[in-house]
Formats: sequence, structure tokens, C-alpha cells
Amino acid sequence: MQIALNQLSAHLAKPLRPLYVVHGDEPLLAQEAQDAIRTVARERGYTERSVHTVMGAHFDWGAVLAAGSALSLFADKQIVDIRIPSGKPGKDGSAALQQLAELLQHAGDETLWLISLPRLDKPTKSSAWFTALDGAGVSLAVEPIDRSALPAWLAKRLASQGQQVAAGEAGQHALQFFADRVEGNLLAAHQEIQKLGLLYPAGELTAGQIESAVLNVARYDVFKLSEAVLAGQVGRTQRMLDGLRAEGEPEVLVHFALAEDIRALHRVRRAVDAGTPLPMALRESRIWGQRERLFERVLPQLSPKRLANLLQAAHICDGIVKGLKHDDWPADGWQALQRLAFNLSLACRPRESR
Repeated sequence: MQIALNQLSAHLAKPLRPLYVVHGDEPLLAQEAQDAIRTVARERGYTERSVHTVMGAHFDWGAVLAAGSALSLFADKQIVDIRIPSGKPGKDGSAALQQLAELLQHAGDETLWLISLPRLDKPTKSSAWFTALDGAGVSLAVEPIDRSALPAWLAKRLASQGQQVAAGEAGQHALQFFADRVEGNLLAAHQEIQKLGLLYPAGELTAGQIESAVLNVARYDVFKLSEAVLAGQVGRTQRMLDGLRAEGEPEVLVHFALAEDIRALHRVRRAVDAGTPLPMALRESRIWGQRERLFERVLPQLSPKRLANLLQAAHICDGIVKGLKHDDWPADGWQALQRLAFNLSLACRPRESR
């Protein structure tokens, strides 16, 4: 049984299931989900807890399964907390987890199993062991907060401690500033929100209070850069590049992300011009999800000539990040990447915002 994070509270108000699997790469949200499950379990009598972290090929799965039936003299119910940081339980672990899922079909409510995993790829979600666990209990995928949803998330967290920004444009500007400072780092965002709660009383926060208190703790993902560029977010794209450079991201990896978008746009544009329906052209180029929606919006406004020019610019930039020089282009690799990203994001800007 799969549930979304926003369904967890309502689910925990009902009788608990014997097994919960929490998976995702957003540490704050994953930790809060696990804490919520453990808190409700303790309230319902699961007072004992054992923790098992799966490390290495020789992990003793037999001891973990045995722990599920080893109640102490002082408790009637227990939580068995299994953590698999790699997301790969291995051959023995796969067999043990399938055995656990089978046992739970006939087990009582003496033991609640909580399994935590990182973000799982599609093949892992289709594996025998994960499918068995999903069928035996509840699986909860913890998805990152999208950048567009981050201001609302921050506002909700502030409201939980009795604080809010001003109504109207000024408040939205303050939330956007806050989001820029903490993007990609929800743990730090949580700490900054708590700091605001300590510094200022409940009530309305001014933009000046937020700007003076919130540190720049944003972390950027080179693949998130693609979303900003394709969305035509010129300013955000430049901030992300500055952040990636400060974090020591390799220039060649940043170039690969930008060049791959340009190549994919060019490839899909050619297919559509040759008569292939756009949905089919996107599938053939393995474009899906958020990227698919961005491609659908951007492609009609990109002419073959403009895409050819962007391809040539990507080729020139490739040489620069590898040490070559080119007339009319900056010699510094990061400056060349800034130029390439600026040109691409400018081409992708929604027409109504130009």
C-alpha cells in the first residue's frame, strides 16, 4: 500500500499497519515521517525499540528477523527499526525481507517494523523484495519540495510557530528571498525557520527581519539546473551556476547537463518537423515528468536556426571548459558556462514575460 507524505497524518489516526517503508532523499522530511510513525506507535504501547543499520555484505539478517519475536519482560510491543543507507539489501537481505513480508501476513501486532531507505530507482521499486514489502505494509515515498512550491512550504512552517509574512507583494518577495537562500537544503531551511522563532515574537515578520536573519545556505543540484534553464528563469539560473561553482562542481558536468538539454531539444525539434507527433518524439528521446512538460512549452518557440546556434555554442563551450580558447568567448570555463546558460534560458523564457 502506497501513501503520499501529506496523507500520513490521516493514516496514523487509524489502526497501525505492521510495516512501514519510508524511502527518499530528503533527510528532513524522511526523518519527520519516521518520527511521526514512532511517536504514534509509542502512544499505542510500542515502548521497546531496536535499531539495525545494514552495512556490508555480511550483515546478520537472521538476527534482525529474530529480534521481531524477542520481546523483553518489560514490554508487550516493540518497534524494529531497519536502516538500509545504500538502498540495496543484497541477495541475503532480499530473501530476508521477502520472508519478513510473508511472516507479516499471519503475525499479530506485537512488533511494528520500520524500514528506511534512500531514493529508489524504478528497477528497485519493481524488485521482488520491495514489491513484497509494499504488499505487506505501507510504503511512503518522500519527494523533494519543488522550487515553485518552496515559498508556500516556508510560509506553512512559519505559521506552525505563529509567524507570517506581510500580505501582498511585499510578503511574497520576502518568501522568494527566503527560498533563494535555502533552496535544495531543507534541513538548513528548518533551522533558519527555528532561528526566526527564537529571534522574533509571534506575529508578522518584516522583509528586513528575514533578510537580516536568514543565511545563504542554498545547495544546488546540477540536474536541477536543467529545470531552471528550461523554465527560462534567467536570474535563478545564474544564481545556481554561482552556487555550483562555489560548491566545487566540475565544469564538465555542468556543461554536460546544459549540452544534453540542447541536444535533446534539437533532436525532438527535428523529429516533430519530420512529422513525428510531439508525445511520441518525447518518448523516443526518453523525456518525461517535469522535463516533458517544459519541453512541450519551450519547443514551439525554438526555431531550428536558433537550436543550431545553441548547438554550436555548446560545442564552443565544450572546448573552453577543456582548456581551448575561442575568439569572442571568455577564456574562463565558468564564464563560458554562464554565457551558454544565459543564452539557453533566455531562449526558453515564456513569451509573455519577455
